[in-house]
Amino acid sequence: MTPLTPRRARQVFLLLTLTRWFPVGLVVTVTTLLPIERGLSVPQALTALSVAGFVVFALELPTAGLADSLGRRPMLVAAAVLQVAAAALFLTAQSFWAFALAAAVTGMFRALDSGPLEAWFVDTVHATEPGADVDRPLAAQGTVMGVVIAAGALVSGALVWWHPLGAWSALVLPYAVYGVLAIVHLVAVVVLVRETPRGAAHPPEADTAADAGAGDAAADGPGATPALPAAPSSGPPGRPGLAARVLDSARQAPGVVRDGLRLARDNRVLRWLLVVEVFWSVGMVIFETFQPIRLSELLGGTQAGAAVSGPAAAAGWAVFAGGAALTGLATPRLGVARTAIVARLLNGLGTVWMGLALGPVGLIAAYLVTYGLHGACGPAYQALLHREAESRNRTTVLSMASMVGFAAYSLGAPALGWTAGLLSTQAAMIIGGVFSTLGALCFLPALRRERMLSGRAPRMSGTLAG
Repeated sequence: MTPLTPRRARQVFLLLTLTRWFPVGLVVTVTTLLPIERGLSVPQALTALSVAGFVVFALELPTAGLADSLGRRPMLVAAAVLQVAAAALFLTAQSFWAFALAAAVTGMFRALDSGPLEAWFVDTVHATEPGADVDRPLAAQGTVMGVVIAAGALVSGALVWWHPLGAWSALVLPYAVYGVLAIVHLVAVVVLVRETPRGAAHPPEADTAADAGAGDAAADGPGATPALPAAPSSGPPGRPGLAARVLDSARQAPGVVRDGLRLARDNRVLRWLLVVEVFWSVGMVIFETFQPIRLSELLGGTQAGAAVSGPAAAAGWAVFAGGAALTGLATPRLGVARTAIVARLLNGLGTVWMGLALGPVGLIAAYLVTYGLHGACGPAYQALLHREAESRNRTTVLSMASMVGFAAYSLGAPALGWTAGLLSTQAAMIIGGVFSTLGALCFLPALRRERMLSGRAPRMSGTLAG
């Protein structure tokens, strides 16, 4: 199958980002408030929702290995199906265990969804532009993601305020619309994603990656990225049947996972980039999960909190988009690693500010600044991860980062939830924010690598970056 041109791949990448993330905007605040409204305490709600992260932690690397061996498209289709199922389970959940089940299915969906779209895009670009950096397209994706989640959150707040169905809670309608739009995303994935069978290699990138690996080893010594063995060939020419490809990919997946873990063990830069996720995810517990809870405390109820949290989240994702766009402007001037350090540090300080805020206006102002810096962190961080990956293990590298992040989030959310129960919501927010700032130190190995390799990495062509 002829690969898409870089321009067309970028269009599909951004369109699927829209269909994937606009529905999330509808439930970004409702997900935390719905179980609380249905009788769960704050610690119970955060504990039930944390199940998703533990499921992701368990499945992330096996599904990533399958994506790297079987292909990105099957993983994206399966993830979209599970997203629809998760929406239905959340709509009907009434107890702690029902919400835990819904969170578990959500974790399965996220494990399958984590990485394949981005890996598909990068591989498609590298098929015609070997070794090209992707920080600017990723910044564009972050901008699109921020805009569409902002729009979804704004619509969510309007739906809660409108509340046209008196027999339902005002928090239910956003989830119902989310389920319908999840079906739309499933159809878009099936129609738009084209992929060369994984048995067909991309020789130009393989050669480039091998040369780069040798150069890095010479420059960085024992901590350098080792060259990974190519995935085994899937057999004789011609495309085998689906069952044969699944079995062949399942056999290859453990080897891909082992290679990914070996890469994290031997690559000092990648190892510290993965640790960044621990600090970043604890900060996310504050500005994503605690923000609507604290706002509900200040406004006197979950429905009042949801009605205001919707527009606040919309504004937050709008500034997230601005932060992502700013990263695209900052990386050519400051460098990718230095941009990531500054954004990580300021984002952590923003979460501390949220905890110190004493009223709804101050809380929302701090939230907006923090979320804009959250958007600035993503593209630079992802670009640094891609520098340490190759086509044969790209999804695995992305999934290792996601796995660490979900594990940290799933441990941090209930821990901070119980801290809030023992002390106060504000105290938990301040403690989590201070911890989050320490993640800036984990970028220092990447900064040293970037200084040594300055001027060597190819940039995106004007066709793709424009």
